[in-house]
Amino acid sequence: MSRFDVFISGVLMGFIAPKERKHLSADALCGLLRNTFAKVPDHRSADAGIALTDALMSGCAMFSLTCPSLLDFDKQRAEANFKTIYGIVCAPCDSYLRDMLDPASPESLRPSFKAVLRQLQRGKALEEMVFCTGGYVFALAGTGYFSSTKVHGPSCLEKQHRDGSIT
Repeated sequence: MSRFDVFISGVLMGFIAPKERKHLSADALCGLLRNTFAKVPDHRSADAGIALTDALMSGCAMFSLTCPSLLDFDKQRAEANFKTIYGIVCAPCDSYLRDMLDPASPESLRPSFKAVLRQLQRGKALEEMVFCTGGYVFALAGTGYFSSTKVHGPSCLEKQHRDGSIT
C-alpha cells in the first residue's frame, strides 16, 4: 500500500491506494485456469476439431458472462471476442459444448478450480468473505441453468419432484 495526498475543494486529503496485484487480475486468473485446463485428459480422439481447453474455457466464459442459457451463450459466442478475454481460439456451439463437456470427469476439473482458489487465498482476496467458522461465503449459481435426469455424481444436488422423478 502507498499513501498519496490530494487537494479536493481546497482541502488536503490523504488516501491509501491498494497495491496492484497483477496475479489476481482477470487476465492472470483466466491464464491460470487455461493452463490447468490444458492438463485435463481429453476423452476424445486425437482428431477432435475443437480443443478441450477451449471448450472448458467456453464453459467458464458462459458463467462469467452470466448467460441465462446455452443458446444465449451461442449468440454471444458469435459476437464476443473470446480470444482476447479468455484465450479461446474456437468456441464450440451449444450442442457441441454439451457433447464435449458431459463426459468430462468433475474430478479432473477440481485441480483447476483449486489452483484459482489457492491464488485468491495467497493474494488475500478472500479475507472479507471469511465466515465465522473460517470458511468462505460465496454466492454461486448453476443448478437453475443445468440439470439432468441421467448425469449425476456424489456431489450433485438432487431435486425430488412430486411425480417421484429425481433431477
